[in-house]
Amino acid sequence: MIDAIKRNWRVGLLVVAVLGATIVLFTPMFAPDPGAEGIGNGTDTGSADGITNLQFGLDLDGGTRIRAPLVGYTATDVEFNGDDPATVASNVAGQLSNTTSTGVNAELDDPSEGGTGAVEVTDANVSETEFTAAIEAAGYAYDGVRPGVTEETLEATIEVIEGKINEAGLSGGSVREIVDASGRSFVLIEVPGEDRNDVEELIAERGTVRIDIFIPNDGNGTRNRAVVTQDDFENVGTASRSDGGGSYVPVSIVDTAPAGEPTPAQQLQQAIGQANQQAGNPGTDGWKCAANPADRGKCAGDYTQSEEPRLLLVVNDRVVNDFGMDGGLLQSMVQGTWANDPGFRLTTGAGEDSFQRAQQISINLRAGALPAELGEGSSSYISPTQGEQFKTYSLIIGILSVFAVAGMVFLRYREPKVALPMVVTALTEVYTLLGFAALLGYPLDLAVIAGFIAVVGTGVDDLVIIADEVMSEGDVSSKTVFDSRFRRAFWVIGAAAATTIIAMSPLMVLSLGDLSGFAIFTILGVLIGVLVTRPAYGDILRMLLTDR
Repeated sequence: MIDAIKRNWRVGLLVVAVLGATIVLFTPMFAPDPGAEGIGNGTDTGSADGITNLQFGLDLDGGTRIRAPLVGYTATDVEFNGDDPATVASNVAGQLSNTTSTGVNAELDDPSEGGTGAVEVTDANVSETEFTAAIEAAGYAYDGVRPGVTEETLEATIEVIEGKINEAGLSGGSVREIVDASGRSFVLIEVPGEDRNDVEELIAERGTVRIDIFIPNDGNGTRNRAVVTQDDFENVGTASRSDGGGSYVPVSIVDTAPAGEPTPAQQLQQAIGQANQQAGNPGTDGWKCAANPADRGKCAGDYTQSEEPRLLLVVNDRVVNDFGMDGGLLQSMVQGTWANDPGFRLTTGAGEDSFQRAQQISINLRAGALPAELGEGSSSYISPTQGEQFKTYSLIIGILSVFAVAGMVFLRYREPKVALPMVVTALTEVYTLLGFAALLGYPLDLAVIAGFIAVVGTGVDDLVIIADEVMSEGDVSSKTVFDSRFRRAFWVIGAAAATTIIAMSPLMVLSLGDLSGFAIFTILGVLIGVLVTRPAYGDILRMLLTDR
């Protein structure tokens, strides 16, 4: 008995795989967490079906999918000629008549490489020809210009959209980057159970943001509310790194108003001057976190403990950041000259997380406005009813494929002891693969279902190769003869599996949307087949066909 178990341990491994898949599929401890992340797309985009722990994507659950590029152009390997990124962006923007300085962004890649970096324009009104002409007119050499934006802007856009989806309470929504065959990046937005128009309106919707002023007054601080409101922001740039190691976000305030009324920039300038006077601050060194020169730059963590005024960034009625003010900027406001060119930087100081904080500030200031507009792409909506139909059709197709394979196998061999184990083994392979899908939290969609069907086809092909090889030369009652023939068949199967894995690997590695799911589960199925089910089928055949 023990010798038989040792000889047929591969069958035992198959049983263990089936039991493991059963536990993962039906045990509550493996039930999906709505907030958990999966390998498929960075977030859980599907919902469990209530019976198993499987999750379904938009194709089978219903919802909206939007796929679009970001509008803009990026010049690569731009020689900054020693200029800082803000100066480069300003010089290039100065050569464009139909955009503002915050419509152009510059990012220094590595100062040690001669001061080269990337320059992008995110204004939809600027053409590629105009952009290249502006860079050349500004005196900067560059390697080339490509459609799209920088990776930083792409990440910021994804984070803005994710924030909108989360704030709206849309569970299971996901936003990620995908890349087409030409290497161009797209933003893929998937929101289960929501209508397409609602999702598009959500993306375009702006939040509530304003700037308040905190004024210390004999230890009892007061807040001058809403000195800058949502509509007063004219432009908000993307986060940039400064030469000193810190980071900043460039912003500007509207400097126009109806005749006889002060502009928003003038109103902010006046409010700053009044706050400075009320706090009794001469303003020569700007607003710091503490009055003691030795402690300046060391914020207490709570703006209410500051000894000097602070600018407060308020998003949806919640203070998310507070800022001091540079001495030169404060002087220009006190003297009344700043409103003539109402731009300034919100800085985050030095530190490892400086740039990340600047990115978050930029996102907050945009109040839901995307760093770059979504261009023309594709969008689709699958109703929940249609998703249920797709589930039913997928199940029917799967059953039909199994019966079709079983019928062909019986017609080919006319021996139940050869054909029946073949069909059962193929089904256990699919069942084990479903267990992996539940374990990984990968939502099933039509592409994944197609991968399952491909696995059934390639799996049965391999099992047919095994059966033909061991039975093609007559008597196979000897275990030694069987093992010899099985090894020859397994070499052919192994080579075919390696070819499939190599062919599918680029689709799995590249972010090519639905093709990634197809490739991932085809490769997983091939690996399960080569490592578990094919060897187990060989052991089953040996037990049934040999007697010595």
